Amino acid sequence: MEFSAIDYGIFIGYILVIVTLGLWVSRGKKGHEKNAEDYFLAGKSLPWWAIGASLIAANISAEQFIGMSGSGFAIGLAIASYEWMSALTLLIVAKYFMPIFIEKKLYTIPEFVEQRFSTNLKTILAVFWIALFVFVNLTSVLFLGAKAVDTILGNGDGGLIIYAIMGLAFIAAAYSLYGGLSAVAWTDVLQVAMLVVGGLITTLIALDHVTPDGGIIAGFNHVIQVTPEKFQMILSRDNSEYFNLPGIAVLIGGLWVANLYYWGFNQYIIQRALAAKSLPEAQKGLAFAGFLKLIIPLIVVVPGIVAYVMFAQPDGTTIIPGVQEAFSSTNGSINYDKSYPWLISVFVPNGLKGLVLAALVAAIVSSLASMLNSTSTIFTMDIYKPYLNKTAGEKQVVFTGRVTAAIALIIAGFIAPLLGNVPQMFQYIQEYTGLVSPGILAVFLMGLFWKKTTNIGAIAGVIASILIAFGLKNIPGVDLPWMDQMMYTCLITIVIIMGVSLSASKQDDDAKAIILTNKTFKTGPGFNISAYAIMIILVALYAIFW
Repeated sequence: MEFSAIDYGIFIGYILVIVTLGLWVSRGKKGHEKNAEDYFLAGKSLPWWAIGASLIAANISAEQFIGMSGSGFAIGLAIASYEWMSALTLLIVAKYFMPIFIEKKLYTIPEFVEQRFSTNLKTILAVFWIALFVFVNLTSVLFLGAKAVDTILGNGDGGLIIYAIMGLAFIAAAYSLYGGLSAVAWTDVLQVAMLVVGGLITTLIALDHVTPDGGIIAGFNHVIQVTPEKFQMILSRDNSEYFNLPGIAVLIGGLWVANLYYWGFNQYIIQRALAAKSLPEAQKGLAFAGFLKLIIPLIVVVPGIVAYVMFAQPDGTTIIPGVQEAFSSTNGSINYDKSYPWLISVFVPNGLKGLVLAALVAAIVSSLASMLNSTSTIFTMDIYKPYLNKTAGEKQVVFTGRVTAAIALIIAGFIAPLLGNVPQMFQYIQEYTGLVSPGILAVFLMGLFWKKTTNIGAIAGVIASILIAFGLKNIPGVDLPWMDQMMYTCLITIVIIMGVSLSASKQDDDAKAIILTNKTFKTGPGFNISAYAIMIILVALYAIFW
């Protein structure tokens, strides 16, 4: 694909601006040595709008732009449930989880485990999360991002993937390793504006080209008319994708496990809310992120549906030479994840390609920076300081955080090229994360809201949940959608936690139980109005596309 001089200028200019901004906002006060709170929690100074923007920038990455567009191609708008139900999940996290997290002055989610249960369980989960961030999250984002860059700037044959991985890693490291969460969060405000604008440009241009006569509205109407099956939010059992999105169970079943785990107990997401100026700022920030989630399907799912229409070529669709060959893999299968990069390479004109590529790279880099910062936070605060150097000073702690992030990035960079081509990467990541998330969610929910939950009950739940998840996935004759497997695993784990906890102490509340009052979950009018608005919009969306 040809890039003009102005495209390269825009793209390089974006990189310079982001790195410069990240270094500038993290410079700190003159004469003030950066301490752990400055580096890992941005000095607890983030306002609501920075929190909301940073949450979305951390969340939206190649996994969504590439993976979710690919699922839009394969499944349709139903995949948008991940985004739209996330908006409601963010409200739940803001109202019921954040008051407890902020009150306990947490740096990390494993710290909550230590305060509520035990140091041993905290350490086990800290090691698990570090491994998950390095070997799953960082590697998948690097690989998918590099794959997109290879398709847009190269021939899509993999020739640029290694160089793209190195480039993306360098950009993320250039400001996040030095600046910590301050650099990550404040640059995310610009990053999220870039990814929304760039995403909308791609969507609108693609819709304008889907029919020979052009027109964005006409293009959208054509896409709905020729592929009505792609605009069904609730899939029926006879749909080939039912096992990925099992009908009404999406709304009342396993998707809640995935969303509550991701938005409530995922360090690289919740860390920016822990860095809020105050609890009301954190809650308003999560509500702002909820509003942003409502528009994300427009920029990541609709392009995938448009690409499908171009590929299927129903009557009235613009005929694009070579479109079917572009999506065909060497083994004869369809490469769904090429949807978004292909649209950019074919339809976005010179002068805008640099902006759109910058938006895509913004999404990738912001997620990488967030994951790096959270990996270093967990290692430093939950492993290094309590076990390796109990007397570490603030300077040593910050230095260790920077070194840890660098090592994690190097490891992920070496592993990323080995991922190869996985169909529907977004679904793949969700499915395999789902083997461990139900048990962790069960432990946290019981620890937060049931006073009799004991440490031995929590440990038994974590161990049992993994066995249950593997059993439901692999036992002959058990053929459940993986989302249903997650829900059943979570519910069975809760029962196990209750049983073990009650057998240890039938009468007394656990000594570390969280005391809740009628004031704990009280929220301000700004958050309440936002929450009602989001819920009304969600009801309207599902009523229209049911």
